[in-house]
Amino acid sequence: MTLGPSGTYSHRAARAVSDGDVSFRESVTSIVEAVASGAATRGVVPIENSIEGSVTETLDALADDDVAVVQEVVTPIRHALLAQGEGFEVVASHPQALAQCRGFLDEQYPTVAREAVASTATGVERAREDPSVAAIAHPDNADGTDSSEPAGRTDSSEPAGREPGEGALRALAADVQDRTSNATRFFVIASPEERSEAGGKSTFVVYPNANYPGLLLELLEPFAERDVNLTRVESRPSGDRLGDYCFHLDVEGGLYEDRTQNALAVVRDICEDGWVRELGSYDVKTVVS
Repeated sequence: MTLGPSGTYSHRAARAVSDGDVSFRESVTSIVEAVASGAATRGVVPIENSIEGSVTETLDALADDDVAVVQEVVTPIRHALLAQGEGFEVVASHPQALAQCRGFLDEQYPTVAREAVASTATGVERAREDPSVAAIAHPDNADGTDSSEPAGRTDSSEPAGREPGEGALRALAADVQDRTSNATRFFVIASPEERSEAGGKSTFVVYPNANYPGLLLELLEPFAERDVNLTRVESRPSGDRLGDYCFHLDVEGGLYEDRTQNALAVVRDICEDGWVRELGSYDVKTVVS
Protein backbone atom coordinates (compact mmCIF):
# COMPACT_ATOMS: atom_id res chain seq x y z
CA MET A 1 0.00 0.00 0.00
CA THR A 2 1.31 3.43 -0.88
CA LEU A 3 0.32 6.90 -2.02
CA GLY A 4 -1.74 6.91 -5.19
CA PRO A 5 -2.83 7.08 -7.82
CA SER A 6 -0.72 4.86 -10.04
CA GLY A 7 2.43 6.52 -11.35
CA THR A 8 3.61 8.39 -8.25
CA TYR A 9 7.19 8.17 -7.02
CA SER A 10 5.80 6.31 -4.00
CA HIS A 11 4.32 3.79 -6.44
CA ARG A 12 7.73 3.33 -8.08
CA ALA A 13 9.33 2.71 -4.68
CA ALA A 14 6.57 0.27 -3.68
CA ARG A 15 6.92 -1.73 -6.89
CA ALA A 16 10.63 -2.16 -6.16
CA VAL A 17 9.89 -4.01 -2.92
CA SER A 18 6.55 -5.68 -3.72
CA ASP A 19 5.96 -9.16 -5.10
CA GLY A 20 2.35 -8.46 -6.02
CA ASP A 21 -0.18 -5.74 -6.69
CA VAL A 22 0.17 -2.37 -5.01
CA SER A 23 -2.94 -0.74 -3.53
CA PHE A 24 -3.31 2.99 -2.98
CA ARG A 25 -4.41 5.44 -0.33
CA GLU A 26 -4.68 9.21 -0.58
CA SER A 27 -2.64 10.13 2.50
CA VAL A 28 0.38 8.94 4.47
CA THR A 29 -1.67 8.99 7.66
CA SER A 30 -4.23 6.54 6.25
CA ILE A 31 -1.45 4.19 5.14
CA VAL A 32 0.18 4.15 8.58
CA GLU A 33 -3.20 3.68 10.26
CA ALA A 34 -4.04 0.77 7.94
CA VAL A 35 -0.78 -1.01 8.76
CA ALA A 36 -1.10 -0.30 12.49
CA SER A 37 -4.65 -1.71 12.55
CA GLY A 38 -3.77 -4.81 10.53
CA ALA A 39 -5.86 -3.75 7.52
CA ALA A 40 -2.65 -3.78 5.44
CA THR A 41 0.48 -5.91 5.84
CA ARG A 42 2.90 -3.42 4.28
CA GLY A 43 3.03 0.27 3.57
CA VAL A 44 5.56 2.43 1.71
CA VAL A 45 5.71 6.06 2.84
CA PRO A 46 8.10 8.92 1.99
CA ILE A 47 10.20 10.07 4.93
CA GLU A 48 12.75 12.55 3.55
CA ASN A 49 13.76 14.33 0.36
CA SER A 50 17.33 15.51 -0.16
CA ILE A 51 16.16 18.99 -1.24
CA GLU A 52 12.93 19.68 0.64
CA GLY A 53 13.73 17.77 3.82
CA SER A 54 11.50 15.57 5.94
CA VAL A 55 7.88 14.73 5.19
CA THR A 56 6.14 16.05 8.30
CA GLU A 57 2.95 14.05 7.79
CA THR A 58 5.01 10.85 7.93
CA LEU A 59 6.83 11.95 11.08
CA ASP A 60 3.57 12.75 12.84
CA ALA A 61 1.93 9.48 11.76
CA LEU A 62 4.89 7.43 13.01
CA ALA A 63 4.61 9.19 16.38
CA ASP A 64 0.85 8.55 16.61
CA ASP A 65 0.67 4.88 15.55
CA ASP A 66 2.79 1.89 16.53
CA VAL A 67 4.35 0.31 13.44
CA ALA A 68 7.71 -1.19 12.50
CA VAL A 69 10.16 0.08 9.89
CA VAL A 70 11.47 -3.02 8.11
CA GLN A 71 13.34 -1.48 5.15
CA GLU A 72 14.46 1.83 3.68
CA VAL A 73 14.19 2.47 -0.06
CA VAL A 74 16.13 5.31 -1.67
CA THR A 75 15.10 6.38 -5.15
CA PRO A 76 16.59 9.14 -7.31
CA ILE A 77 14.00 11.74 -8.33
CA ARG A 78 13.87 12.68 -12.01
CA HIS A 79 11.29 15.27 -12.95
CA ALA A 80 10.07 16.12 -16.44
CA LEU A 81 7.73 18.84 -17.66
CA LEU A 82 4.81 17.05 -19.32
CA ALA A 83 2.03 18.66 -21.36
CA GLN A 84 -0.06 18.19 -24.49
CA GLY A 85 1.72 21.18 -26.02
CA GLU A 86 3.40 24.47 -25.25
CA GLY A 87 0.19 26.43 -24.73
CA PHE A 88 -0.31 25.64 -21.06
CA GLU A 89 -1.23 28.17 -18.40
CA VAL A 90 -0.80 26.12 -15.21
CA VAL A 91 1.78 23.64 -13.90
CA ALA A 92 0.23 21.11 -11.52
CA SER A 93 2.15 18.72 -9.28
CA HIS A 94 2.77 17.67 -5.70
CA PRO A 95 3.98 20.63 -3.56
CA GLN A 96 7.39 19.03 -3.05
CA ALA A 97 7.85 18.42 -6.78
CA LEU A 98 6.98 22.05 -7.53
CA ALA A 99 9.47 23.18 -4.90
CA GLN A 100 12.18 20.87 -6.25
CA CYS A 101 11.79 22.49 -9.70
CA ARG A 102 11.37 26.08 -8.51
CA GLY A 103 14.51 27.37 -10.23
CA PHE A 104 13.60 25.82 -13.59
CA LEU A 105 10.05 27.15 -13.45
CA ASP A 106 11.19 30.62 -12.37
CA GLU A 107 13.61 30.80 -15.30
CA GLN A 108 11.65 29.10 -18.07
CA TYR A 109 8.00 29.77 -17.15
CA PRO A 110 7.93 32.75 -14.74
CA THR A 111 4.38 33.79 -15.66
CA VAL A 112 2.78 30.33 -15.54
CA ALA A 113 0.65 29.63 -12.47
CA ARG A 114 1.53 26.72 -10.18
CA GLU A 115 -1.08 24.43 -8.68
CA ALA A 116 -0.33 22.10 -5.77
CA VAL A 117 -2.19 18.78 -6.03
CA ALA A 118 -2.22 15.55 -4.00
CA SER A 119 0.47 13.74 -6.02
CA THR A 120 2.59 13.94 -9.16
CA ALA A 121 0.24 11.39 -10.74
CA THR A 122 -2.73 13.64 -10.02
CA GLY A 123 -0.93 16.39 -11.91
CA VAL A 124 -0.45 14.00 -14.84
CA GLU A 125 -4.17 13.22 -14.84
CA ARG A 126 -4.97 16.93 -14.85
CA ALA A 127 -2.62 17.50 -17.79
CA ARG A 128 -4.17 14.65 -19.79
CA GLU A 129 -7.65 16.06 -19.23
CA ASP A 130 -6.84 19.72 -19.87
CA PRO A 131 -4.40 21.03 -22.52
CA SER A 132 -4.00 24.25 -20.52
CA VAL A 133 -2.35 22.28 -17.69
CA ALA A 134 1.20 20.90 -17.58
CA ALA A 135 2.53 18.44 -15.02
CA ILE A 136 5.81 17.84 -13.21
CA ALA A 137 6.35 14.08 -12.89
CA HIS A 138 8.65 11.20 -13.79
CA PRO A 139 9.39 11.14 -17.55
CA ASP A 140 7.88 7.65 -17.86
CA ASN A 141 4.47 9.31 -17.57
CA ALA A 142 4.91 10.76 -21.06
CA ASP A 143 2.95 8.97 -23.79
CA GLY A 144 5.55 7.36 -26.00
CA THR A 145 7.85 10.38 -26.16
CA ASP A 146 11.59 10.59 -25.87
CA SER A 147 12.20 12.33 -22.55
CA SER A 148 15.95 12.55 -22.94
CA GLU A 149 15.96 16.21 -23.99
CA PRO A 150 17.82 18.41 -21.52
CA ALA A 151 15.94 20.95 -19.44
CA GLY A 152 14.76 24.00 -21.33
CA ARG A 153 14.56 22.27 -24.74
CA THR A 154 11.41 21.04 -26.42
CA ASP A 155 10.59 18.19 -28.76
CA SER A 156 7.98 19.20 -31.31
CA SER A 157 7.16 15.65 -32.39
CA GLU A 158 3.76 14.24 -31.45
CA PRO A 159 3.71 11.21 -29.12
CA ALA A 160 3.56 7.80 -30.68
CA GLY A 161 0.22 6.03 -30.52
CA ARG A 162 -2.04 9.07 -30.10
CA GLU A 163 -3.29 11.79 -32.37
CA PRO A 164 -2.94 15.46 -31.32
CA GLY A 165 -5.77 16.58 -29.09
CA GLU A 166 -6.45 13.16 -27.57
CA GLY A 167 -4.77 13.98 -24.30
CA ALA A 168 -1.36 12.47 -25.03
CA LEU A 169 1.45 14.04 -23.03
CA ARG A 170 4.82 15.09 -24.42
CA ALA A 171 7.96 15.56 -22.36
CA LEU A 172 8.71 19.20 -23.10
CA ALA A 173 11.82 19.10 -20.89
CA ALA A 174 13.51 16.41 -18.82
CA ASP A 175 15.60 16.52 -15.66
CA VAL A 176 14.06 19.82 -14.60
CA GLN A 177 14.79 19.29 -10.89
CA ASP A 178 17.04 22.03 -9.54
CA ARG A 179 19.66 19.58 -8.24
CA THR A 180 20.87 16.40 -9.89
CA SER A 181 21.39 14.86 -6.44
CA ASN A 182 17.63 14.91 -5.79
CA ALA A 183 16.57 11.69 -4.05
CA THR A 184 13.84 10.56 -1.67
CA ARG A 185 13.95 8.07 1.18
CA PHE A 186 10.95 5.83 1.76
CA PHE A 187 10.18 3.64 4.76
CA VAL A 188 8.63 0.22 4.30
CA ILE A 189 6.42 -0.22 7.36
CA ALA A 190 4.81 -3.34 8.84
CA SER A 191 3.01 -4.42 12.01
CA PRO A 192 4.91 -4.04 15.31
CA GLU A 193 5.31 -7.83 15.52
CA GLU A 194 7.69 -7.67 12.54
CA ARG A 195 10.06 -5.23 14.24
CA SER A 196 13.63 -6.45 13.87
CA GLU A 197 16.88 -5.81 15.70
CA ALA A 198 18.94 -6.74 12.62
CA GLY A 199 20.05 -4.10 10.13
CA GLY A 200 22.53 -1.34 9.53
CA LYS A 201 20.24 1.52 10.58
CA SER A 202 17.65 2.09 13.31
CA THR A 203 14.91 4.65 13.89
CA PHE A 204 13.35 5.88 17.14
CA VAL A 205 10.71 8.36 18.22
CA VAL A 206 11.47 9.98 21.57
CA TYR A 207 8.99 11.95 23.68
CA PRO A 208 10.67 13.24 26.85
CA ASN A 209 7.56 15.04 28.18
CA ALA A 210 9.93 17.60 29.66
CA ASN A 211 11.54 20.92 28.78
CA TYR A 212 14.68 22.22 30.44
CA PRO A 213 18.09 23.64 29.38
CA GLY A 214 20.32 20.94 27.91
CA LEU A 215 17.56 18.36 27.39
CA LEU A 216 18.33 17.73 23.72
CA LEU A 217 22.06 17.52 24.48
CA GLU A 218 21.31 14.88 27.15
CA LEU A 219 19.31 12.87 24.63
CA LEU A 220 22.06 12.93 21.99
CA GLU A 221 25.18 12.50 24.12
CA PRO A 222 24.64 8.78 24.88
CA PHE A 223 24.97 8.00 21.17
CA ALA A 224 28.08 10.14 20.68
CA GLU A 225 29.74 8.63 23.75
CA ARG A 226 29.25 5.15 22.26
CA ASP A 227 30.34 6.06 18.73
CA VAL A 228 26.82 5.68 17.27
CA ASN A 229 26.44 8.10 14.38
CA LEU A 230 23.19 10.06 14.21
CA THR A 231 22.13 10.45 10.58
CA ARG A 232 18.92 12.41 11.21
CA VAL A 233 17.46 14.40 14.11
CA GLU A 234 14.04 16.02 13.73
CA SER A 235 11.78 17.76 16.19
CA ARG A 236 8.00 17.85 15.76
CA PRO A 237 5.31 19.38 17.98
CA SER A 238 3.71 16.75 20.19
CA GLY A 239 0.28 18.32 19.68
CA ASP A 240 -0.37 18.29 23.41
CA ARG A 241 0.74 21.82 24.23
CA LEU A 242 2.73 24.69 22.75
CA GLY A 243 6.48 24.19 23.01
CA ASP A 244 6.21 20.43 23.62
CA TYR A 245 8.14 18.24 21.17
CA CYS A 246 8.83 14.71 19.97
CA PHE A 247 12.24 13.89 18.52
CA HIS A 248 12.82 11.54 15.59
CA LEU A 249 16.24 9.90 15.44
CA ASP A 250 17.95 7.77 12.78
CA VAL A 251 21.23 6.14 13.72
CA GLU A 252 23.86 4.08 11.96
CA GLY A 253 23.65 1.00 14.12
CA GLY A 254 21.39 -1.97 14.69
CA LEU A 255 19.37 -2.74 17.80
CA TYR A 256 21.31 -6.01 18.02
CA GLU A 257 24.41 -3.99 18.96
CA ASP A 258 25.22 -3.41 22.63
CA ARG A 259 26.29 0.18 21.95
CA THR A 260 22.87 1.02 20.51
CA GLN A 261 20.98 -0.69 23.34
CA ASN A 262 23.17 0.96 25.98
CA ALA A 263 22.57 4.40 24.48
CA LEU A 264 18.82 3.75 24.37
CA ALA A 265 18.83 2.68 28.03
CA VAL A 266 20.18 6.10 29.01
CA VAL A 267 17.63 7.84 26.79
CA ARG A 268 14.78 5.85 28.41
CA ASP A 269 15.95 6.97 31.85
CA ILE A 270 15.90 10.60 30.70
CA CYS A 271 12.38 10.06 29.30
CA GLU A 272 10.95 8.40 32.42
CA ASP A 273 7.94 10.77 32.27
CA GLY A 274 7.51 10.24 28.52
CA TRP A 275 8.25 7.36 26.17
CA VAL A 276 10.69 5.96 23.61
CA ARG A 277 9.39 4.04 20.58
CA GLU A 278 11.77 1.75 18.71
CA LEU A 279 10.60 1.54 15.10
CA GLY A 280 13.22 -1.10 14.43
CA SER A 281 16.40 -1.83 12.53
CA TYR A 282 16.57 -2.28 8.79
CA ASP A 283 18.77 -2.24 5.72
CA VAL A 284 18.74 0.20 2.80
CA LYS A 285 17.86 -0.59 -0.82
CA THR A 286 18.69 1.89 -3.57
CA VAL A 287 16.40 1.85 -6.61
CA VAL A 288 17.71 3.15 -9.91
CA SER A 289 15.11 5.51 -11.37
